Amino acid sequence: MSSSTKPGYKTVFDIPREEYQAPGHGLCAGCTAGTIVRLLLKVAGPNTIVVNATGCVEVSTTTFPYTSWRVPYIHVAFENTAAVASGIEAAIKILKQKGVIDPNKQINIIALAGDGGTADIGIQALSGMLERGHKVMYVMYDNEAYMNTGIQRSGATPKLAWTTTTPVGKVLKGKLQIKKPMAEIVAAHKIPYVATANPAYFLDMMNKFRRGLEVEGPSFIHVLQPCTTGWRFDPRLGIKIARLATETAMWINWELDHDEFRVTVPVPKRKHVKHYIRLQGRFNHLTDADIEEIQKMVDKEVERINKMVGKEVIGPVVE
Repeated sequence: MSSSTKPGYKTVFDIPREEYQAPGHGLCAGCTAGTIVRLLLKVAGPNTIVVNATGCVEVSTTTFPYTSWRVPYIHVAFENTAAVASGIEAAIKILKQKGVIDPNKQINIIALAGDGGTADIGIQALSGMLERGHKVMYVMYDNEAYMNTGIQRSGATPKLAWTTTTPVGKVLKGKLQIKKPMAEIVAAHKIPYVATANPAYFLDMMNKFRRGLEVEGPSFIHVLQPCTTGWRFDPRLGIKIARLATETAMWINWELDHDEFRVTVPVPKRKHVKHYIRLQGRFNHLTDADIEEIQKMVDKEVERINKMVGKEVIGPVVE
């Protein structure tokens, strides 16, 4: 169990009413990034500094001369989110030592970036931040491609998915490589807290944000972010698809809290991956045999996770 010292969010009535993301942003209709950021800021509150890499969230919430951010916010380049957040954390620490800032004042520093700015371009700065031990919570919103610049593949794009740089034809069927396991790569740095989250399970996600902010040292939250444009689905279906990702075990919600691993959203009766895949245009080219290949990959991952937990928290496929 988590060693959290604060009560978690148990029902929607526990969620703060205050809004720190202003309406009027330019995110696509149905974009789940807006949901993720809105709830993230509700957890963090006003004493928060957000460092945000170039990406969908940045370009859609900071159209000059307007901003959707009601907390201090800095836009940085693709590659240096973690580096800038590290510098801010170090500066605040010095200002507290000098008495310029009240030493007892809690200031949350959140680094926010997509999968491209995290798993690929920003991974070097991220690794450095983790190794140095800065008290920063890094949130990776993962829409599984470079959506802001034209739906190019990233290291987080799943195997066999179509993107504009993983074309589908007679020879190739989308991306050839598997999805980069970013949360596990981060966990290898032995930091206090690492978790995966899903906006369809918003209380679980918010509790992970809360825990990530309260631990001493760096934390990392990897959040699935269905993208209506890049995944090619009806804008109404974002949360449904996010939920199916977990119900099929294409995405497993877990946390590693001071080396204690647990699955936070058990799935005793698992759905076949076809229910998730067939709703997305990026997988339209896949045959039944291709989908069964993905199912076998998921089954293998489920077996590995269950062994880590020591019991069957993710059950067999029932449909």
